[in-house]
Amino acid sequence: MDSKRMKWTTLAFMAFSTVWGFGNVLNGFLYFNGTQVMFSWVLMFALYFVPYALMVGELGSAFKTSGGGVSSWVLSTTGPKVAYYAGWTYWACHITYIASKSSGGLKALSWAVYRNGEKYDSFPTFAVQLVTLAVLLIFCYVASRGLNPLKKLATLAGTSMFVMSILYIIMMFAAPAINPQGGFVSLDLSIKSLIPQFNVKYFTSLSILVFAVGGCEKISPYVNKIDNPSKGFPRAMITLAGMVVVCAMLGTVAMGMMFDPAEINASADSFNAYNSNGSYWAFQKLGNYYHIGDTLLIIYAICNAIGQLSTLVISIDAPLRMLLDNEDAREFIPSKLLKKNDAGAYVNGIKLVALLSGAIILIQSFVPGAAVVLKQLTKLNSVCMPLRYLWVFWAYIALRKAGDKFKPEYRFVKNQGVALFFGIWCFGVTAASCILGMYDADPFTFALNVITPLVLTALGVILPIIAKKENKNTAANTAA
Repeated sequence: MDSKRMKWTTLAFMAFSTVWGFGNVLNGFLYFNGTQVMFSWVLMFALYFVPYALMVGELGSAFKTSGGGVSSWVLSTTGPKVAYYAGWTYWACHITYIASKSSGGLKALSWAVYRNGEKYDSFPTFAVQLVTLAVLLIFCYVASRGLNPLKKLATLAGTSMFVMSILYIIMMFAAPAINPQGGFVSLDLSIKSLIPQFNVKYFTSLSILVFAVGGCEKISPYVNKIDNPSKGFPRAMITLAGMVVVCAMLGTVAMGMMFDPAEINASADSFNAYNSNGSYWAFQKLGNYYHIGDTLLIIYAICNAIGQLSTLVISIDAPLRMLLDNEDAREFIPSKLLKKNDAGAYVNGIKLVALLSGAIILIQSFVPGAAVVLKQLTKLNSVCMPLRYLWVFWAYIALRKAGDKFKPEYRFVKNQGVALFFGIWCFGVTAASCILGMYDADPFTFALNVITPLVLTALGVILPIIAKKENKNTAANTAA
């Protein structure tokens, strides 16, 4: 056996820490009426997540020398112009994510200092958004200097957050035995109570679940590094799905012992408050059950602040490099965006990030309350971020249509019709969830959810036109 090859169990745990987080449990619980989300989690894992993960395995296996990037898969199966759009989508999705990391980092710092959510939410929105913009600009400067020591810090914070998510479930299940008088919520786990209402709110919230289970394409470079990929990879992915299902279910039950959905949905203000503060309240209550005060809350808030702000730098820098470092995409990008400074950073690209993410931050200055801002960003991310998954399914459909041109070591399914069905199915579910997710009863949030992806798409279409004109002028000047 090759000592450099990893076991499929190792890959399963790597993927688990990449895909899953505490925020996924909270968002599912809030948007799907508490424990009713368990029904939706099962459907999402069985009908979307498992085929998605196994398709990623086949793509990673087919293009094992291309670094595993979605853009490289699209380049190999479709061509450079479409690969540019795949790279652009991946970068553009991070514009809303970057805005949310600035806000989320400040929120976490506020909880670490004040140990309550009311203080931050009481500040004037305009003042909070100005500070958020200042944070964004500072971290854009850090990224422009090529200072990325925060990558290790982000990994450390991410690992600690993952550990705390598991710890939350274990400690919450043990809490009633340790503190029987803790004031826990009575749970009704009968089949009738777990079946959700399939109404407008349900279908317009599905993007939250799609966003939660996405991102496993990050582990595609490891497909061919495990023992016997054709058997090991599906085992790893099915094990991953099983672990995520168990954590989603147990996490939801644990949260159901702590929070009453009726209280969460009592009013728009109540929902916004839970959306903004729910994860912090969870660890604060957990600390109270164990009579250790705010200890767990402070640890969680500090880990979250470090994670949010270090991820902010990486999100400014990494997606931009993925787009602009791609030699095949450069012909579609204006030369000004390719300018580097003395630190090797794409300085004009970072300015564009600051402009677009800053615009979202400033637009939200007119929102009544910081809690509403965070709710809007949660929904906006659930609409924009899954758009990048569309290219995974596009590449998979193109891979299967190519016949024997590419020879992956591992295949999701041998039957061509079944493979294409799942590719088209997952593409359709993702697209439908993003489009339906745009709807919101609040006109401002609805407009933000529609306009943001449209503006980013338009910009992605305009840049190749500018680049083509620029190349034509350069050719004319050279000829002259």
